[in-house]
Amino acid sequence: MELLLRTETLSVCRLAPDQPWPDRPDDGSLYSATSSGPERSLVCRADLAPVGARTEAGWRALTVAGPLDFALVGVVADLTAAVAGAGVSVFVLSTYDTDHLLVRIDDLDATDRALTAAGHSLTR
Repeated sequence: MELLLRTETLSVCRLAPDQPWPDRPDDGSLYSATSSGPERSLVCRADLAPVGARTEAGWRALTVAGPLDFALVGVVADLTAAVAGAGVSVFVLSTYDTDHLLVRIDDLDATDRALTAAGHSLTR
C-alpha cells in the first residue's frame, strides 16, 4: 500500500456529552467527529482543539492512497500489524474512500521503517 503523510499536526479530543461540536475548518485538513452515545470524539488540527476537551496532542496522519474498494480485506490489519511490531501505537480513522493511521510525531521514523519493511511505502 502507498501511504501519504499529511502535513497538519493533529489532536485527538474527547468532548463532554454536552459540549458543542466546534466548527469544521474549510481548509481541507483532516477532521472527524464521532459520537457513540455518551462519548464524543474529535480529531482536528491541533490549533483547533476545543478548550475544556480532554486532548491528546502531537499526532500526524498517514493516509492510504485511495479510493479503496470496499471488497478489500485486511488493509488496516496489515498496516497496524506492521507498526505494532515496531512498538508504535496508532489511532485509526476510516472514511468512505480510505483509511487514516494516526501516529505520534515522535514515532514517524519508526513507522516509516516498519511500513517499508512490510512492503508498503510512505510519501512524506
